[in-house]
Amino acid sequence: MKQLLLKFKKYLWLPILLIVLVPQVALAQEENVPGGFLGGIEAVFQKIVDVLSLFFYFKIGGENGMPLIVLWLIAGGIFFTLRLKFINIRAFKHAIDVVQGKYDDPHDEGDVSHFQALSAALSGTVGIGNIAGVAIAIRLGGPGAAFWLTMAGFLGMSSKFAECTLGQKYRIIKPDGTVGGGPMYYLNRGLSAMGMGGLGKALSVIFAVLCAIGSLGIGNMFQANQAFAAVSNVLPFFENLSWLFGIILAVTVGLVILGGIERIGAVAGVLVPVMAVIYALACFWVILVNLTVVPAAIATIIRTAFVPEAVAGGIVGSIVTGFQRAAFSNEAGLGSAAIAHSAARTDEPVREGIVALLEPFIDTIFICNLTAIVIVLTGVYADPNSLDLDGAQLSAASFATVISWFPYVIAVAGFLFALSTMISWSYYGQQAWAFLFGDKTVNAYKAIFLLCVFVGSVVNLGPVLDFSDIMALAMSLPNLFGCFLMSGLIARELNNYMSRLKSGAMLAEVNKIKEPVLK
Repeated sequence: MKQLLLKFKKYLWLPILLIVLVPQVALAQEENVPGGFLGGIEAVFQKIVDVLSLFFYFKIGGENGMPLIVLWLIAGGIFFTLRLKFINIRAFKHAIDVVQGKYDDPHDEGDVSHFQALSAALSGTVGIGNIAGVAIAIRLGGPGAAFWLTMAGFLGMSSKFAECTLGQKYRIIKPDGTVGGGPMYYLNRGLSAMGMGGLGKALSVIFAVLCAIGSLGIGNMFQANQAFAAVSNVLPFFENLSWLFGIILAVTVGLVILGGIERIGAVAGVLVPVMAVIYALACFWVILVNLTVVPAAIATIIRTAFVPEAVAGGIVGSIVTGFQRAAFSNEAGLGSAAIAHSAARTDEPVREGIVALLEPFIDTIFICNLTAIVIVLTGVYADPNSLDLDGAQLSAASFATVISWFPYVIAVAGFLFALSTMISWSYYGQQAWAFLFGDKTVNAYKAIFLLCVFVGSVVNLGPVLDFSDIMALAMSLPNLFGCFLMSGLIARELNNYMSRLKSGAMLAEVNKIKEPVLK
């Protein structure tokens, strides 16, 4: 009997989930919530969000003050940028060299190459948030939010370096040869090595729980929700068939995530670059057509960053919106990307951290800014007739002012961006789940993940967006705290690496290793 109880202990989450959700949905139906069963699901989400918001969005400075969680992310970016002596600038060129394979060692352990790890992590960041998230930021925080979003991306490059360096350093190779890595491992192992084992274990468990839940929001339901908005915008057939779209999307995601990180890395390595190039070319076309207006659009973004117009909360509201959307877009400080980068083939943790700092640059400073400039220079965001548009629909309307058929491209890009993000976040959540419940239970997580793809497709944006933000931002609490404590270690590893790089010894060593392989 004891062995039987231990065996089923790992599955206690299932009856708990049913006990919590089923009565809530039934109660919502009894209270005649509009929308029947789907309306009941949405009502449950709203109740959960209301409770979580009380804690995670506690504001310092009164009603229009700075939410503590956003201030935490800002502090993290500033701290690591200064502590690591602007690593986001001085290692930028080297990061490009590494991605091109100049420092690859074919004998290194790992599941994927530097480029595939970057692509897998980018597929988790370059997503519908680059299309819909920027539009939401401008709608809520005014054009100036794009400026603060850019600043968040710049500072986030340093945070991303720190967490991904630790992810590589403290990863583990499992008995089956696959890699286990990310904050749940470096918080536990890294802090234990510093004599803080109890704290490290607690932080690792907290992170893993938040990541497993957060993967269902930021990397799943929001993506599915906005993918449906983009597709139904050009295919009215789906407008009243969100359930059908949800099933199609869930099946598509399921076909990929069953293949593990190798398939995820391979798919992302093709999907992300192609879609990013297509989207960037479209942005450049709109910008070229409106080239004379571009200086005024950029000036509007900068001016309203410091003197916001009609934005709730004034400049603080603009900053908060920009940093929230940046965190949602590039995930710097959240620790999620460290999971993907832990699987890269390298024995140099700092090298993978340097590769990782490219993500906020590509995702936020480059792609998000292209979207922001298009939205601002076309003026659609300020058109009274567009007030009912939000997210992907607002972005599509902006592009349509120049390219009438581009909403169809937005629909395809939105679907594929959302798909790539969900694929990567399924891996993040799966790793967190395996850390908590063991590798043998990951199929249960995959089933929950695919169910949430359906849920995200059928509920309204409001509660989905709020839930996604809260869970994602919450991951930064244990992650950044642990990174702060290990910042001295990160700085020492970086100094050692840069010394070997500048002396030329590192490249010589790599070339020597490659020679037998080339022959």
